[in-house]
Amino acid sequence: MKRIFILLISVGLGFGCEDKLDVENPNEPNAGLFWRSAQDAQQGINAVYSTLHRGSISRWMPMLYSTRTDIAESRSPWPELNNALDKFIQPNYNFDPVAGVWFDNYVGINRANQVLDNVPDIDMDENDRNVIIGQAYMLRGLFYYHLVTLFGNVPLMLSTSQPQDYPPNSLPVDVYQQIISDLELAIDLLPETYSSPNDLGRVTRGAAHALKAKAHMQIGEYAEALPSLQWLVDGPGGSIYDLTTDYRDNFLISSENNIESVFEWQFEENPTEFTDQDTDTPNHNYGSSMAQFTAPIGIGFSDTEARRWIIYEFDELTVGGDRDPRVAASFLFDSTDINGPTSTMVYGQTFASRYGTSPNSNRVWIRKFLNDHWKNEEGFRSPNNYRYIRYADVLLMYAECLNATGSTPAAYQHVDRVRQRVGLQALSITRPGLSQAEFLEQVKHERLLELAGEGHRWNDLVRWGDLGPDLVVNDPAFANFEVGRHELLPIPQLDVDANPNLRQNPNW
Repeated sequence: MKRIFILLISVGLGFGCEDKLDVENPNEPNAGLFWRSAQDAQQGINAVYSTLHRGSISRWMPMLYSTRTDIAESRSPWPELNNALDKFIQPNYNFDPVAGVWFDNYVGINRANQVLDNVPDIDMDENDRNVIIGQAYMLRGLFYYHLVTLFGNVPLMLSTSQPQDYPPNSLPVDVYQQIISDLELAIDLLPETYSSPNDLGRVTRGAAHALKAKAHMQIGEYAEALPSLQWLVDGPGGSIYDLTTDYRDNFLISSENNIESVFEWQFEENPTEFTDQDTDTPNHNYGSSMAQFTAPIGIGFSDTEARRWIIYEFDELTVGGDRDPRVAASFLFDSTDINGPTSTMVYGQTFASRYGTSPNSNRVWIRKFLNDHWKNEEGFRSPNNYRYIRYADVLLMYAECLNATGSTPAAYQHVDRVRQRVGLQALSITRPGLSQAEFLEQVKHERLLELAGEGHRWNDLVRWGDLGPDLVVNDPAFANFEVGRHELLPIPQLDVDANPNLRQNPNW
């Protein structure tokens, strides 16, 4: 049984009218009555975490990061979703699955800003206060990382939102610098680990270091990313984190928050008295609905799935002569079991019995965040945690940065750890002496296989300069990709219309 702290405490921050006839209700929470105690501070930071449970962030955002790349597609019966997720067609700039990602990340930012504006003045234990403030800086940096990598020219709001605020666009480089600044502050304030099981899942110093490295890398600052990666691998983080023995353990509910987890979003089943349907209920956001929307046809909505070419990228056998175990851990398809459709189980039935020779028999679904390992259906409250940053990701980032800064020989060992965990021969044996350019191509391949479907592919392609029409080789949808436009999503038109200082993204 996993132990998780509840992230669902919301803070009511209403503002009453100034009419002299209005009488303040002392029993109704508001900003003037809140932010007075250590309990208020704790509830405030919990409300920031709860933003990660909002449907746009826990469901649509990971799908945007994967399905808009070459490794995935959408065959959703919802045409507008199909077009926006996969085909770079979005005439409705307020389309909720996309616009909601913008809105909900700003909800998280405003909640974090309230913590940062109010908690410093609360009379409470200094260490507890600092840890809460550190969490707020980390989470604000996280929400801005989402926004800048998806929307680019986003407004920076660094204090509690006010009705008169009309923030202008900021340049992406300025947003990245703010993210890095927030994460540097978080690193100074956050603990390496937490002693109480009630704090399981809270952000740590290691999580802040990992996200800071990602932010530096996205703007080409590989040397600047190295200190955080060195802390994680060669420094204190090296005694905190490691790879799990079994790759699949990173995607099972029975092995959550394991030694490989650097930052993991916590989900849980709803209590039995609450529904598992897609309706508003008390404690609505205990779980994630991503599995319901990505599970195979006949089980879930199948709004996103993998393209079949990626299966054939796992073409290297283990030292024992077996198929790479990441294939079966990552995908459900006709040969998840190497013996084929009659041996491959899909939620309690064989693939052959479910799909036979139908048009669905050639489809591939991303398995990593599904629940087929413990039940034969899906629902809207999946308890399967989202492993946002794994240590394998960190090791491959470290290898990429070492190579980019001229230390290719030193980078091999970190790729070797990732490969040898799944039984592949060490790269230092199979391909020694690679040039810097050759090693980068190998890192691209390693990240593709190790992290497929986990939401990193979009940012990887952007960072490498590989995002563009040439990806049509793997994904026909890239025939629609327009350079100078589709690198970013459209800013919701509702915000552009309401804010005279906000400009739409280029060519939208």
